[in-house]
Amino acid sequence: MSNERVESLIRLMTLEEKVAQLVGIWVGADASGGGVAPHQADLTHEIDWPSAIQHGLGQLTRPYGSAPVYPEAGARSLARAQEQITEASRFGIAAQVHEECLTGFAAWGATVHPAPLCWGAAFDPGLVEEMAALIGASMRAAGVHQGLAPVLDVTRDYRWGRTEETIGEDPYLVGTIGTAYVRGLEGAGVVATLKHFAGYSASRGGRNLAPVSIGPRELADVLLPPFEMALRLGGARSVMHSYTELDGMPVAADEALLTGLLRDEWGFEGTVVADYFAVRFLEKLHGVAGDGAEAAALALRAGIDVELPTVDCYGSPLIDAVKAGLVDESLVDRALRRVLRQKDQLGLLDPVGQALTKPEELSFDDDASRDVALRLARQSIVVAANDGVLPLAGTRVALVGPVSDDHLALMGCYSFPVHVGEHRGRRELGLGLEIPTLRDLLPHAAHVRGCEVTGDDTSGFAEAVAAAAEADVCVLAVGDRSGLFGRGTSGEGCDAADLNLPGVQAELVRAVLATGTPVVLVVIAGRPYAVPSGAAAVVYAFLPGQLGARALAEVLTGAAEPSGRLPVSVPRDSGALPSTYLSPQLGLASAVSSVDPTPAYPFGHGLSYTAFEWSDAQAPAEWDSGGEANVGVTIRNTGERPGTEVVQLYLHDPVAQVTRPVSRLIGYQRVTLEPGRAARVSFTLHADLTSFTGRDGRRIVEPGELELRLARSSSDVAHAVRLSLTGPEREVGHHRRLVPQIDLVPLEA
Repeated sequence: MSNERVESLIRLMTLEEKVAQLVGIWVGADASGGGVAPHQADLTHEIDWPSAIQHGLGQLTRPYGSAPVYPEAGARSLARAQEQITEASRFGIAAQVHEECLTGFAAWGATVHPAPLCWGAAFDPGLVEEMAALIGASMRAAGVHQGLAPVLDVTRDYRWGRTEETIGEDPYLVGTIGTAYVRGLEGAGVVATLKHFAGYSASRGGRNLAPVSIGPRELADVLLPPFEMALRLGGARSVMHSYTELDGMPVAADEALLTGLLRDEWGFEGTVVADYFAVRFLEKLHGVAGDGAEAAALALRAGIDVELPTVDCYGSPLIDAVKAGLVDESLVDRALRRVLRQKDQLGLLDPVGQALTKPEELSFDDDASRDVALRLARQSIVVAANDGVLPLAGTRVALVGPVSDDHLALMGCYSFPVHVGEHRGRRELGLGLEIPTLRDLLPHAAHVRGCEVTGDDTSGFAEAVAAAAEADVCVLAVGDRSGLFGRGTSGEGCDAADLNLPGVQAELVRAVLATGTPVVLVVIAGRPYAVPSGAAAVVYAFLPGQLGARALAEVLTGAAEPSGRLPVSVPRDSGALPSTYLSPQLGLASAVSSVDPTPAYPFGHGLSYTAFEWSDAQAPAEWDSGGEANVGVTIRNTGERPGTEVVQLYLHDPVAQVTRPVSRLIGYQRVTLEPGRAARVSFTLHADLTSFTGRDGRRIVEPGELELRLARSSSDVAHAVRLSLTGPEREVGHHRRLVPQIDLVPLEA
């Protein structure tokens, strides 16, 4: 196929046939009004299937992810639907099928991988790419062409319920890990969809869909870089716009963002798809359109090519508006051209083979997927504090807490068991997975829940306190239970008023600490919570997936070495917001405010069971503003156990023409060493990595004195090297260098 074929199809199609390619249909969507997303019941209608597909169809929405279905049965049903679609229309074009895949293929019985905060905590792009490749392979085998992931929102306020879907609070970490996920998914032949472009995570008060009031500099320097990286270095072929409004402009109607920046400046040639119901939200929630036709016109002009999840404004309202001369048909053709080109890439303009296959055997939860899920969960466990009580050894253990025996507490809101099984209340097939809990994996521990995740019932405290008092060590597991739109404590639409543990869990922690028994506080959560002080050890697991409890048990007992690092700062106080580390000097503790926002544990922090020596840090004295510089350090394991250090490189720019973060991450590398072994880590940095949005709104490389910080975390600097950036000020754009070259060389013992 070629562009000529696409243009030929556009010339031959009627308006109805063109518009049919710009919509999805959600067969089996719940429109009952109970247990569904807000507005879903109002905007989801019964589908007259023969009528709906008579002119063709752009997309099929979530044929596996809407209700529990055996994999082979789902594949057969999808193949039948595709046959009907291709036979009903004149051109025989198959539908593009999309599914959610943020924590794995969101289908019944599919492996539930760790949530994205765990990807960030692992600091391992290669492992994330391996995970995404397996997710993509299972989706492609099932006849799915597009995955609605990854989420590249940089979290700005942890109270936001979708913090669990983000990779972290730093744009470089989000960008590199997100790009790795894109490479894995796209490498498997599945279109990756970047979410949510842009600004969604910076909402006022951390509330879902709340307005965003950020300046252009924060947008350019914090929120946009991960999208640039995933498009340029990952090759993502689709973008989903954000629900939000930026300074009063709904993104779904923002032509400057979706066309001017994304396409004209960045050169993106793929498809822009609507977040679910977002075109109609221009009327219903934002109030910038009077009806569906106006909403369609605004969205189409802005650059949204496909309306999801189901036909609405891009159906008869758009057709009528074009016929009435209110919308130029060339805008329809523009979107259609992008859709058909992508279908051409996927082989859907001549739908044979993959598009219509009926697999005889499918497995969404195989050994390879479980192996990756376990390895990623292990690497994401963060030991934040440890007075020597860990690893547990030969002690009487009490296991206490409401998430100690709750398998659903291990999973994010976009995992199938939570998103569908719980969201829609459909449990007829069960979970389709084995998901052990800490209680299953620490069977000799005395177990008491103590309380529930939510609610004010403290009647179980006395039993929990008694169990802890009789033990040598108490493992106390607290945290979240994900859900959607208020049906959980974390997840989409499950925002928090503050960062106290939900319910009475903080009271339970204090009661158990008061026994004097050493406490290992395990926080299994979708956001960082401010927890009571006094625990002998603190361990964070950010919704680590179906094998997350096994990973936790291995780290707690010493069967696995802890190597996770915090992708978000952990606040000391529940109301010290916002508290991400990306802050200029006046955002830190100062004499001009009585509030100290210093976190309990900073971004990048994490402990090991061994010790590392950092030595021989080197960097040049000068660095040309258009050239490269190399900075390196030697890491040696001086302890008695194997372990992994995460070398983090931060940039400090002490004097700039606008205020800058005191430090920001520009490189990192995991270094795994046996006892006594050493390795040299070298970062080759282009001066583009120092760029920022200057006083006049241009992105520049500004000469001056800089400091490169080789660090264990954003606040634990092992070596700081000063150097001068010399030469002229340079303007840089979308094609600037985005990542350093990193070399890891083992040294002789």
